[in-house]
Amino acid sequence: KYTETCKFFQHWCCANCVTNPCDGDKIIAGKQTEKMENPNHKHAADSFSSEDLMSPVKKEKKSEDTECDTSDEKLEISGGGEAVAALSDSPSCVAEEKNEFMVEADVAEDKGATHTMEDVWVVLPDASLDIPGKLRCAHFAIYDGHGGRLAAEFAKKHLHLNVLSAGLPRELLDVKVAKKAILEGFRKTDELLLQESVSGGWLDGATAVCVWIVDQKVFIANIGDAKAVLARSATTNESESHTEVCIPLKAIVLTREHKAIYPQERSRIQKSGGVISSNGRLQGRLEVSRAFGDRQFKKFGVTATPDIHAFELTERENFMILGCDGLWEVFGPSDAVGFVQKLLKEGLPVSMISRRLVKEAVKERRCKDNCTAIVIVFNRG
Repeated sequence: KYTETCKFFQHWCCANCVTNPCDGDKIIAGKQTEKMENPNHKHAADSFSSEDLMSPVKKEKKSEDTECDTSDEKLEISGGGEAVAALSDSPSCVAEEKNEFMVEADVAEDKGATHTMEDVWVVLPDASLDIPGKLRCAHFAIYDGHGGRLAAEFAKKHLHLNVLSAGLPRELLDVKVAKKAILEGFRKTDELLLQESVSGGWLDGATAVCVWIVDQKVFIANIGDAKAVLARSATTNESESHTEVCIPLKAIVLTREHKAIYPQERSRIQKSGGVISSNGRLQGRLEVSRAFGDRQFKKFGVTATPDIHAFELTERENFMILGCDGLWEVFGPSDAVGFVQKLLKEGLPVSMISRRLVKEAVKERRCKDNCTAIVIVFNRG
C-alpha cells in the first residue's frame, strides 16, 4: 500500500485472520450458515473463532467455569464513491430474525500475483460474543494490510470487541448510540494498535471495511479504499421475482474512499504538515489517508476515523458485497452485482459464489493484488 511500486490509484482492506496464505491458483473460502433462534447462541467462521475476540480476562474466567440513497446512479459521497446497477438473491450463511429474516454470508480470498497475503477477514453470523442481548448481532469485515499483516491481524482481533464494549446496542436499537460505539471502537483499536506497534517495533498499517447487522439495521464503517456495495431492487415486487426474471438490481456504493489526493483528505493532510507528491501519495509513499496503524504517518494527518452509514433492511435489499481494493480494481460495482445476481439465479450456494467472484477477479481479469470478497445475502422466509 505504501511501497514505491504500488499502483497509483489502488489500495484497501478489511476483516478476518487467514493464517495460511493461499498459493498460486488456490482460493481459500470460509463459510457460515446458521439459524439464530437463540440470539445468544455462539457461532463463528470456520477459520475464525469468537474465542479470538474474547478479552483475556473473559477467556480465563470461561476456562475456569468449564440511510442509503435509492437513486439509480449514486449514493452521494464525496471523494470518488460511485453507485451503479445490476443482480438477484439467494441464501447461504448467517442468521434468522424474529420475522423470519435470514442472512447468509461467505468469504473467499486469493493472494493474486503477490508473494504474501496481507488481507484478513471476519465472518461472525452471531457476533454477540459474551455480551447477551435481545437484538440479533452479526459482524463481517475485511482488513487489508500494507507493509505487513500485523495491523490487520490486530484490528481483526480487537475492533469488534471494542465496539461491543463501547456500547453497541444489544437490547434496544438506537442508531446514534450504535454509530457512537463504532466510532469509539475504531478510535480505541487504533490507539491500542499504535501502542503495540511501538513496543513491537513495527510500522504496518491496514485499511478496513466493516459491517454490523443489529436487528434489521445495517451499519457500514470504512477507512481507506475498501468498498461495500449494496444490491437493491427498485420495488418490492421486483425483489420477490428477480431470481426468476433476472431484473437488474441497483448497485449502491455504501463507502467513501479515503485517498490522499482527494480534496477533503488532502486538506487535512496539508494542515498537518504532510506533502502529497506528484504520484498522489502522502510523502511519496502512502496512497490512503485513513488507516489503522501507519505510525510513521499519523503526524501527517493519517487517521483511523471511519465514515459510518446505516440503512434499514427491507424486502428491496438483496445482498451486499464487501471487497478489498484488489477486487474493485477489476470489477465495477454494477458489474460485480450483476455477476453475483446471475450466479444466485442459477441456484449456486453463497460459498460457491464468493469463490467464483474471486476466481473471476484473479484468473480471468488478472487482479494483481490480494483479493478478498465477502458476499452477504438477505432472505425472508
